[in-house]
Amino acid sequence: MPKLSGKNVLVTGASSGIGEAIAIRFAQEGANVAINYYSGADRAEEVRRKAEKAGTQAKGSKHITVKGDVSREPDVKDMFDRVLKEFGTLDVLINNSGVQKPAASHEVEMADFDRVIGINLRGAFMCSREAIRHFLSRGASGVIVNNSSVHEIIPKPKYVPYSISKGGMENLTKSLALEYADRGIRVNAVGPGAIVTPINNAWINDPKARAEVQSHIPMGRPGEADEIAGVFAFLASDESSYITGQTIFACGGLTLYPEFRVAWSSGE
Repeated sequence: MPKLSGKNVLVTGASSGIGEAIAIRFAQEGANVAINYYSGADRAEEVRRKAEKAGTQAKGSKHITVKGDVSREPDVKDMFDRVLKEFGTLDVLINNSGVQKPAASHEVEMADFDRVIGINLRGAFMCSREAIRHFLSRGASGVIVNNSSVHEIIPKPKYVPYSISKGGMENLTKSLALEYADRGIRVNAVGPGAIVTPINNAWINDPKARAEVQSHIPMGRPGEADEIAGVFAFLASDESSYITGQTIFACGGLTLYPEFRVAWSSGE
């Protein structure tokens, strides 16, 4: 039996990249998927059709698109109202929405800083709050899985707002997990490394830049969105029923201090 059979799931930022892969994978696992998007309704509808096709083995499955800017509280409330109206209940929230904008830290515009924090961290909190309110109101368990990053723990110069947002997400994940563990609500995160998605096109499509990125990955290659989606499916399912407050890094070993592959520090 598919591991998410009959579960109602909301995936934010699901019209491309990792979010798209999660929506399709969850449909394959039997879930009903709400595909959130901010712009590009046609693209979101395409993802919905892919999810529908992927989930054909799950009888009676339902997949919808729902527009909303996760950084705006009214949008978040409207999004949850729509999902609950369509599905009746929600079992799983995937906080996937995220943006980044490179700039030297002394040149960062506060509008850009606020936008990154607003979507990546503030948005994740507001969506989590609404999901938890719903879980508690029906007296049932629930699952939240956050899309974090290796930059939750690895500094990223010229991407300081992004790094701050992911560092904050680590504490958000742990704090919510601890606060609601005794009420059947599990909160975890996935920390992807270098993944082949549109947000990384700058190095994916540049052979020299791609080689540089790959040189820092112990497994020698970037990850695929489908590989990350599999980790989300695990954390959303009952197979991870005794895991909460954790970040699973799916990064090809990027968090293993790859520069220490050569024992330069010991002189040996």
